[in-house]
Amino acid sequence: MAVKVLPRSPLVRYLLVRLALIIPTVFILVTVVFFFMRVIGDPITASQGGRLSAAALAARKAAAGFDRPILTQYGEYLGGLVRGDFGTALTDHRAISEVLVTNGAATLELVMWALIVAFALGVPLGRLAARYRDKLPDVSIRIFAVLVYAAPVFFVGLLLKLLFSATLGWLPSSGRASASVEIALNHIKPKTNIMIVDALIYQDPGYIADVLKHAILPAVALGLLTAGVFIRLIRINLLETMRTDYVTAARARGVSERLVVRKHAFRNALVPVVTVMGMQIAMMLGGAILTETTFEWQGIGYVLAKYLLARDFVAVQGIVTAIAVVVAVSSFLIDVINALVDPRVRY
Repeated sequence: MAVKVLPRSPLVRYLLVRLALIIPTVFILVTVVFFFMRVIGDPITASQGGRLSAAALAARKAAAGFDRPILTQYGEYLGGLVRGDFGTALTDHRAISEVLVTNGAATLELVMWALIVAFALGVPLGRLAARYRDKLPDVSIRIFAVLVYAAPVFFVGLLLKLLFSATLGWLPSSGRASASVEIALNHIKPKTNIMIVDALIYQDPGYIADVLKHAILPAVALGLLTAGVFIRLIRINLLETMRTDYVTAARARGVSERLVVRKHAFRNALVPVVTVMGMQIAMMLGGAILTETTFEWQGIGYVLAKYLLARDFVAVQGIVTAIAVVVAVSSFLIDVINALVDPRVRY
């Protein structure tokens, strides 16, 4: 008797397809980054050219394997990535995996704070704009959304530093914590490299307050960019949802406009925001480079800028590859959440 194999559910099929797409996506990104860096020139010459003699330069290239055929180097690089080896920086000889763990935690913390700011501003302002469509609150909020989205992150950061640090003196202008706090938190165990978590582990209210004060300006500078996107998305989708039949039926039953927006329309309006979250993570990682440089927040963007200035293309290549992997995996996780929230994407 033949055994029938039950077909997988639409949700499982959808997730398996999305998971399978991660591999070619990352492979293409890694390949483009590798060959683009090699077109610029070999990393040893780029970082050390003019500082070493021709013989010393050739010896360095031979020791690092950059005198071998480019396809051989490419194959070895892919093999290293499979083992989790992203290379070693030429300037400070740090393993890129160590850079990702140490400085990546700082970027993760910054993105977390920025998302909190984006949701705290974007969600209520988007709802308010939809509720007062084409009236003064709506027009003002839309102008605000366009301005914060269009303004360069570093320019917003500089304005925030000028106002709240230099002029008013309310908040610190740089760093993730005061020097004394950083020294104290460097010795705790276990150390997560996420400053607020380390401060909570240390259990000192003064340290926690210091870390939070240092996070405010960078989080606002980066979060405003995404808040502008959320405002526009929530407003547009809330207005579309308000025209659906079930919302019209709720109004016909005498449900107040405030309750219609909060209970019937708002949840469905949030679905597109979840979808866009994957793209916003990529945008935030790009904006983190400028934000971290502006506020001397020593995350991935900060060290990437330093390696770029030093022409350390091995380190740049490893960090950019890691960012590509993070963006691809984040997009997959967003697809999973979106499929669970909105059944329509499974079919």
